[in-house]
Amino acid sequence: MRYPKFLQKDGTIGFVAPSFGCNIEPYRSSFQNALDRFKELGYGLDLGPNCFEGKGIGISNTPKECAKELMEYYASEKNNVLMSCGGGELMCEVLSYMDFEALSKEEPKWYMGYSDNTNFTFLSTTLMDTAAVYGPCAPAFGMEPWHESLSDAWKLLCGEKDTVTGYELWEKEGGKDEEHPLLPYNVTEPTIIRRFPDEDVSFSGRLIGGCMDCLVNLTGTRFDKVKEFTEKYKEDGFIWFLESCELNVMSIRRAIWQMKEAGWFSHVKGFLIGRPLCFGEEMFGCDQYQAVTDLLGEYQVPIIMDTDIGHLAPMMPVVSGSTADVKVEGNHIEITYTYK
Repeated sequence: MRYPKFLQKDGTIGFVAPSFGCNIEPYRSSFQNALDRFKELGYGLDLGPNCFEGKGIGISNTPKECAKELMEYYASEKNNVLMSCGGGELMCEVLSYMDFEALSKEEPKWYMGYSDNTNFTFLSTTLMDTAAVYGPCAPAFGMEPWHESLSDAWKLLCGEKDTVTGYELWEKEGGKDEEHPLLPYNVTEPTIIRRFPDEDVSFSGRLIGGCMDCLVNLTGTRFDKVKEFTEKYKEDGFIWFLESCELNVMSIRRAIWQMKEAGWFSHVKGFLIGRPLCFGEEMFGCDQYQAVTDLLGEYQVPIIMDTDIGHLAPMMPVVSGSTADVKVEGNHIEITYTYK
C-alpha cells in the first residue's frame, strides 16, 4: 500500500471538483471562507478550473473535463494534497475518462472527500494501491467555528493525528442555508452505538469502503477489482466501513446482498456502519439494523452500527487502505491508523 506524504507547514492544498462544484449557495460562501481560513493558517491554494463550475449534470462540468482536472491536479507538482469541493450524483461517469494505471505511477498524493467521492477514494485504494481519506469536503472547513471532527480531519491530513474517536452528539437537522452558509453543525442527538453482538470488542484489519450508493454502482464493472485486492491483502483481513445517502432500508439490504454475492467480503474482520440518511426508517418490518445484520451475521465478526461515518454529521475521517485497530466500549469507538 502506498501512503502519500502528509501536508507540511509550507505546503499547498489543491482543490478539484470531480463531483459538484461550489457554484451555488451556501457552498460558494462556505468554500470561500474555507479558502480564507487555509490562507490564514499559512497554506498555499491551487484551485482547479471546475471548483466554481456548475454546468455539468450531477457534477461540476462534463465528465471528460472533470477527469482532466482530477488527472492533472493529482499529477501536478504545484500542490501537495487534494480536497474535493463536494459530493454529487454522477461522478461515476468521470471514471470512463480516467487513467488509473497512469495515476498509480505518479507520486502518491492524499485525496480527501466523501459521498460521491467514493468513486475515487475507493478506487485509489483498490486500483492504485494508494491510501485516501474518506472525510469532509472542502466547504465544510468554512464553518465557524470548526467542529472537532474538522480539526481531526485536518490534523490527520497534516500527519499530526493517527487516532480518532467518535463524538458525543450528532446532527439530525442542520441549519446551514443560503442565508447562513457558515453555521457549524447543529449537533443535538446523543450518539448511541449499536453493536452486534452486543459486547465490547477490539479488532484489526485493513480498511476499505465508502458510500454504498456508489459502491454498489461499481460492483461488477471493469473498475471492480475488489476480489484481487482482498486476495492480495488477505493476511491483514479487512474492516469494511459502509454508509449510505439516498438508499432506503430495502435499497441498503439489496446493496449489501449484491456486494456479498460479488465476493467482496472475503477475509472480513469486522464492519463499521455509519448512520444512514434514512435513520429510523422501517419498511415491511425491516429497519436499518436488520437490513445489514440479517445478511452479514453469517460472517460472525463484529458489526458496529450508527458510527460517526458519513452523511449525518459529524464524521470521523477514515483512511481507506490503511491498517487499523478498532476498539469499541459502550458508546465509545476509537480507531488507530497504522500505515503499513
